[in-house]
Amino acid sequence: MQKEINTCINVLKQGGTILYPTDTIWGIGCDATNIEAVEKIKKIKNRTAQKSLIILVDTRSRLKTIINTKYNINYPNLKPTTIIYPKVYKIAKNILAEDGSCGIRIPEDEFCKKLIKQFGYPITSTSANISREGTPRKFSEINQAVLKDVDYIVNLRREEIMETPSKIIKIDDIGNIKVIRE
Repeated sequence: MQKEINTCINVLKQGGTILYPTDTIWGIGCDATNIEAVEKIKKIKNRTAQKSLIILVDTRSRLKTIINTKYNINYPNLKPTTIIYPKVYKIAKNILAEDGSCGIRIPEDEFCKKLIKQFGYPITSTSANISREGTPRKFSEINQAVLKDVDYIVNLRREEIMETPSKIIKIDDIGNIKVIRE
C-alpha cells in the first residue's frame, strides 16, 4: 500500500490525476488546491465548468481549516456521508459551486486517509465516469476513456465490488440541514 501512496503523491504534486478506490466507489482525484489539475478532471469527465466536485480530507482538524467552523457537524458512523458546506476556503475555486459551497467527506478507507495525510492537502473525489453515465460499481466497468486519460491508476482493490455513492446532506447559510441523497 505504501508504494501506491508514494506513487500517487508524486503524481498529485506534479498536478496529475489519479484513479483510486475510496470508501464508496472508484474516484478520480487530484490536488484540490490546484486549479489546472481540477480542470484536467473536468475535461476527463466532460463535465461543465459550473458543476462542483467533492473533496476528501483525512481528519476533522483538517476539515476545520477549510470551512466555517460554525457548520462543523458530527459525521455519522453508519454510512459514508458527504456534507455540502456553504463556504469552503483554501481550495481551488473551480471546485466550488457557484454559491461557494462544496461537498466534503472524511473517508473511513485506510488507503484514502493515509494518502491524504501524507500528501498534506485535500484531494478531489469525483466518480470515475463520464458525466451523465452511470457510476461504475467495480473497476472493470470504468469507461476506457477515463482509464486512458488519468495519469495514474492505483493497483489496489480492482476486483472488489464497491459500495454505492455516499449519502449527501447540505447545510445552508443559517445552518439548516437538507438531505440531497440517501
